[in-house]
Amino acid sequence: MVHMVPLIIFMDDVSGNVSKQWNKHHAIYMSNANLPREMLEKEFFVRFVTSSLHAAPMELMRAMKESICNAAESGIIAWDCKYNEEVLLIPYALFLTGDNPMQAEECSHAGLNCNYYCRTCDIGGTKEYKASGDGYTSLFASGNLRTPENTIAEVRKQFEIALKSGASEKIKNSVSSTGIRDSTSSSILNALVELGKKLRKCAAGTQAMPEAEVTAVLEKEFIELLQGHKLDDAINPLLGMEGLNIHMDTPTEILHTILLGIVKYFWGQTVFLLDKAKLMGIFQVRLESVDKDGLNAPCLNADYVCHYKGSLIGKHFKSLAQVMPFLIYDLVPSIVLNAWTVIGELVVLIWHTMIVDMEAYLVGLCRNMR
Repeated sequence: MVHMVPLIIFMDDVSGNVSKQWNKHHAIYMSNANLPREMLEKEFFVRFVTSSLHAAPMELMRAMKESICNAAESGIIAWDCKYNEEVLLIPYALFLTGDNPMQAEECSHAGLNCNYYCRTCDIGGTKEYKASGDGYTSLFASGNLRTPENTIAEVRKQFEIALKSGASEKIKNSVSSTGIRDSTSSSILNALVELGKKLRKCAAGTQAMPEAEVTAVLEKEFIELLQGHKLDDAINPLLGMEGLNIHMDTPTEILHTILLGIVKYFWGQTVFLLDKAKLMGIFQVRLESVDKDGLNAPCLNADYVCHYKGSLIGKHFKSLAQVMPFLIYDLVPSIVLNAWTVIGELVVLIWHTMIVDMEAYLVGLCRNMR
């Protein structure tokens, strides 16, 4: 019997020190997606794969990819204790989890601060366009989906630009206009750009090197930097991983995107309004008396929340988002109250642990997101 084993792959930067001093390193973990959710949440079923203080994240991912692909090609023979027979296991990557900066790097994307900030589609534009009426409206519609093939083609195009005059500014414009930046091959790209600047620079009274010679030197250096490999071997290994569309298979990380993003900033604005109107005392009394029986993660210590209102973490925001409309209904403007109502509904929908009717769930989710 043959069993397919879908793998959930997680990578992030963590601290390896017991003390508070930061000692940054990257680590990869895996989980078997065939397991029930209750099992996946247990530490025992999260398996350590690799870690390094010195290797770049995508170097670790290259080794991980090779390991999975080799195992999938040959298969893994194991013993099935339920049916008392040998089985063949074929592993494959289901999706990759992590925070937004790490997932952007896995997609060869420039991140949330670039003009085209989405790693899944090409939505976005210049700062001026996004500030306009049409531009702002367009941010709430889906753009054309990114594909690994198009991303690879854009990275190759940036290497072609690196061999030409004015490469630094042209590559910067390319990243700005596409949102694509490959960290895996960036060291080679930067080396070519810097070498090109040196070759084209000439001292006063001396003749500049002909462009044809500069190109020839850069092409030779390019070949040496590749160390006998093809360019595709130096680019992000996840872009060419069979069965994985890295742009689609990096689910949005909701802790930082929702709780420590939208909810955190609305909380800060609401607290500002309450403090300004001297209503924080009323809010604290209501928070202390609110019924917490319906919350699956009650973290509503009113004294703590109001005293350390600028230092709350995800679990506090998760609980606050569900009760805020009942606490501030007559303390803040209606536009703020309406926003908290939508946020509360959105948080409940996003943290569903079991979806019975997928179609109805998606309708409700889309309605709240819009």
